[in-house]
Amino acid sequence: MIKVSIVGGTGYTGVELLRLLAGHPDVELSAITSRAESGRSVSDLFPNLRGHFDLQFSEPDVNQLSESDLVFFATPHGVAQAMVPDLLARGTKVIDLSADFRIKDIAVWEQWYGQSHACPEVVSEAVYGLPEINRDNIRKAQLIACPGCYPTSVLLGFLPLLREGLVAVDDLIASSASGASGAGRGASVNNLHTEVSDNFKAYGVSGHRHLPEIEQELAGLANGQVELTFVPHLLPIIRGIHSTLYSTLMAGKDDVDLQALYERYYTDEAFVDVMPGESYPQTRSVRGANICRIGVTRPQGKQKVVVMSVIDNLVKGASGQAVQNMNVLFGLPETRGLMAPPLLP
Repeated sequence: MIKVSIVGGTGYTGVELLRLLAGHPDVELSAITSRAESGRSVSDLFPNLRGHFDLQFSEPDVNQLSESDLVFFATPHGVAQAMVPDLLARGTKVIDLSADFRIKDIAVWEQWYGQSHACPEVVSEAVYGLPEINRDNIRKAQLIACPGCYPTSVLLGFLPLLREGLVAVDDLIASSASGASGAGRGASVNNLHTEVSDNFKAYGVSGHRHLPEIEQELAGLANGQVELTFVPHLLPIIRGIHSTLYSTLMAGKDDVDLQALYERYYTDEAFVDVMPGESYPQTRSVRGANICRIGVTRPQGKQKVVVMSVIDNLVKGASGQAVQNMNVLFGLPETRGLMAPPLLP
């Protein structure tokens, strides 16, 4: 059994991680921490987990956490930095669901997150945890930086095009829309039901924190710098991300069979489903599941390639991907504990 602990288990990614681990046959949850909820039972805060965990939230303690084989951090940015170096020094593996270790350029991270990085020396050790592009490195990692939700949908959508050098890299566009759970569990007027319901809006148009992360990883796929226009939107739903991606075919690439290309790239990937030709994915088709569904087309046969990529932002966009990383890290079947079908309706 893999002995795991969770730091910061009171948010949406924390409870989703608990839900997934409750059905994982190879995991023993030994501790879950929260300073605000210390002493409170997990099932008291999350009644859906009643009967699954007999645990109370506790104060985070490095000595206790280091007794685990793996520690998940489901915390806001900046929190994991205080404890990760000590845990790594004691030989404990870490999967961080925050943005603390995703961006390799420390100055860029500090610019976008508005604070000094507390352990910049550790960032170079972190492996970016998108198994579909980084599986071999994840197997050998001690620290895994779990990708953001928007980046996951965008990267998986653009991957085949960039790997094959089929599209211009100086004009990539991602128009992405997320459910309200992507904003977290904290109280906010903008996230009230009466503000979100019956509404659709863009936000972060001048710059979103996921932009440098996406550009960094797209550049790795393209073997060179890329230019991305990224516009996020808020959907009046709880879960789900729909990213519509636009790019332009390079000269001489008109004869490429995009459908065959995507099917070939993802044929062995358990968690990426390429839709049949002229069939497009919907957010409800991935709700509650660790699946990315992708549709690809060339409208009117012109030079623009349109890719539609959908995920559940709390599963493949966060906690499910974290469990997928854990499975790879510990040599388990990658699908272990993650094969429940999506919820419908």
